[in-house]
Amino acid sequence: MSLKARLVRTNASLWSPLVLRLVVGAVFVGHGGQKLFGWFDGYGFEASANAFAGMGLKPGVVMAALAGGGELLGGVLLILGLFTRFAALNTAVIMVVAILTAHAKAFFLPAGMEYALTLFAASLVLLETGGGALSIDSKLGQGVSTIKPQ
Repeated sequence: MSLKARLVRTNASLWSPLVLRLVVGAVFVGHGGQKLFGWFDGYGFEASANAFAGMGLKPGVVMAALAGGGELLGGVLLILGLFTRFAALNTAVIMVVAILTAHAKAFFLPAGMEYALTLFAASLVLLETGGGALSIDSKLGQGVSTIKPQ
């Protein structure tokens, strides 16, 4: 199977990935915007960088940029259904890091991991299903063979 086929293959008749993409994508756009720009009552980039450094994720500036940028870009890609599997892998990795660093002390909020764990699980589902209906992936994947040439 070609790399393009692996990235964009999806069942365009599935509607559940669309719902999941839109909701999870919006959440990640919001959280990335909070970290990078202070949107939605977020702390902004400098405070996020300091918080990351305080958790031992150094350099804090780089880690905040990676997390915030990954969340924002990953969320936009999920909403569009563009390279959904790549975006879902990206958001899943970010959530694993969040679970292991910021939320490892408890299961339930305010300090717990259940929210990040839910986003991780949703990302894994999208990693498996792809973008589904109304995704750019479904258009890009038309005519892409998933059979490996011999």
